Amino acid sequence: MQTILQILKMAGGWHPGLYLKIDNPPYMELVIEAMDESGPCGLPAISVAHYGEQNGDAMRDPEMCFEFGLAGGPHLNPFYWRNDYAAIEQWSRFIREGNYCFHPQLHAQHESFAKTWDKNLRQQGFAEVFTDKCIRG
Repeated sequence: MQTILQILKMAGGWHPGLYLKIDNPPYMELVIEAMDESGPCGLPAISVAHYGEQNGDAMRDPEMCFEFGLAGGPHLNPFYWRNDYAAIEQWSRFIREGNYCFHPQLHAQHESFAKTWDKNLRQQGFAEVFTDKCIRG
C-alpha cells in the first residue's frame, strides 16, 4: 500500500485521531483513519476504506485494516477485510483469548488484494488529489 503510505507522509504521518477523507470523482471517497485500538501485534492500526451509500447507510466497499510498522521502513500489514455490499468480513490475524491467531492463506489473500487495490488507487490518482482541501482530523 505504497499509495496510502505516500498519503500518510504528506499528511504528516500516523498519529492518534488521524482522519483523512479524499474526494476523487468519479471514484468513491477514500477514508484513512487511525484506529482507537492497536492491531493484533500491538502496533498502531489504520482503517482504509472506500465508502458508498445504500438506503442512506454508509457502505464500505471495501475496508481494510492494517498495522502500521516502521521496522525495515514504513509498511502496512493487513489483518482485516470487509465489504458491506457482499456482507463479508474477514480477519486474517487477531487475538482470541490472549492468543495470537494467524490464517496464512487468508492473510496471503489480503496481501494480494492490498497490492491490487494499491495499484488501482495509484492509477486513479488519489495521492495526487490529496491536498489541504481534503478533510483532516
